[in-house]
Amino acid sequence: MTLGVTIGQAAAFVGITIKTVRHYHRHGLLDEPRRDSSGYRRYGSPELLRLVQVRTLATAGVPLAEIKSLLAADGEQFAAALDDVKRRLTKQIEDLTARRDTLHRLTEGDRALLPEHALALLDRLPGFGMTPADVEIVREGLVLARALVPEDFDAYLGNVEAALDDPRFVELQRLGWAAADWDPDDPRLETLATAMAEHYLANPAQLAIVTAFQGRSDPAARHGLISYHNMDKAPAWARLTALTEARLRAAGVPIAHR
Repeated sequence: MTLGVTIGQAAAFVGITIKTVRHYHRHGLLDEPRRDSSGYRRYGSPELLRLVQVRTLATAGVPLAEIKSLLAADGEQFAAALDDVKRRLTKQIEDLTARRDTLHRLTEGDRALLPEHALALLDRLPGFGMTPADVEIVREGLVLARALVPEDFDAYLGNVEAALDDPRFVELQRLGWAAADWDPDDPRLETLATAMAEHYLANPAQLAIVTAFQGRSDPAARHGLISYHNMDKAPAWARLTALTEARLRAAGVPIAHR
């Protein structure tokens, strides 16, 4: 009487393919059974049990390279090893979830480049009279800020959020955005720059918005890329920013030259 089953039957019983069984053999996870008188390898109960164990651990996410030692471990070692695998799988799940969420947010465009609290701030800006084009410029600036100074981004954003509750700050910003259409030599820019500098000096938390990126090894480069982003399209903005910064420097505020 022939005992045991063929490799095809063993694979079918366990719910895997013949290729997978052979793959387990190559990794040393399953010993090759003896051949019968006809030359066929026959898988008996011990081999099937081992195959079930290997399949179960592999399906649970245990790397094949770790299964052999895991099956040879005692109860305490086995439990500790499984805990370690569980921690790694949890980290992988978290990473995959984050990637999935990013892909989901990409359906709304590159808003995925900013965290939720930054998006919430952008959503507030139309309420202050900013046009979609203005909001887009701010969004691009925030993307640059987060990429260039990630360690300071949350503090910077928090200061901006708090400043939006100050009516005078909002008024000055509205005037600043309106200045985009002014001539760069318009004398009103001097007056507005003075008003902005005085307001910042009187409100240290808001002054931190201007100085947020100064504590770097290359402050001039990063500050210029962020603060002067897109200002080539509005020369009056660039001059207003430069005038405001000059007044702040004159008052002793450390701001790198562009």
